Amino acid sequence: MAYTAEDVKKLREATAAGMLDCKKALDEAGGDYDKAVEIIRVKGQKGVTKREGRLTSNGLVTSRVSGDLGVILELNCETDFVAKGERFQELAEELVAHLESAKIADVDAFLASTMASGKTVQTTVDEGNATLGEKIEIRRIGVLAGSPVGVYMHRTSPDLPPQVGVLVQLTKEAGEVGKDVAQHIAAFAPLYVKREDVPADAIENERRLAQETAVNEGKTEPALSKIVEGRVTGFVKEVSLIEQSFAKDAKKSVKQILDEAGTDVTAFFRFRVGQ
Repeated sequence: MAYTAEDVKKLREATAAGMLDCKKALDEAGGDYDKAVEIIRVKGQKGVTKREGRLTSNGLVTSRVSGDLGVILELNCETDFVAKGERFQELAEELVAHLESAKIADVDAFLASTMASGKTVQTTVDEGNATLGEKIEIRRIGVLAGSPVGVYMHRTSPDLPPQVGVLVQLTKEAGEVGKDVAQHIAAFAPLYVKREDVPADAIENERRLAQETAVNEGKTEPALSKIVEGRVTGFVKEVSLIEQSFAKDAKKSVKQILDEAGTDVTAFFRFRVGQ
């Protein structure tokens, strides 16, 4: 059975396999499309262990939000070609739908959980790995529940799926404020909600670095102590969400925006592919 260039294209789009691999599969299958898909899947499965050590620096972030529940998931692959593919994006949606249902916040427990198909998440990912011919892995997941959740998904390139995703949990629904704060988090990448959340060892490390820097700059007492503490305070403000200047109005802090809306942030997740 002969096959055409259109058949190769169709097979490549369906499996995300390389053009040469698609041609070889169609040759082996005598031009039978369905059989060629099976051949690629089988050969892909055989190569799963060989792909264990490969880097997965591409992929996407996907999320689902419904009222007081929000979930987010980062699915990684090796190339942007696969990330752009329909099958990879469908796999991500299958996984995040299960995450929404299971509400499991631990990656290992999530991988071991059983989906509606009767397969575990790990088996489903392994099958995607085989079909797409690349190492596919769930890098991280997040679950926020119990109060309103805002969401923002950002595409760094129009031809790629979202590469940055943010969920932010509020104490009270506040219209567009949840989305606005999520956009702010996407842009400014805070590490903590408030200064009290910053670990003591992180502050002490920053104080040590500030001390060394000030000494190298020739600063001496009594100015030295004030300079060091000033830099430590600046660091804490920089990494604390509510103390940052708000992205849409730099004259106000995020805390002021939240106070004006009568709400507050209790938690957030910010995922960026590969970071």
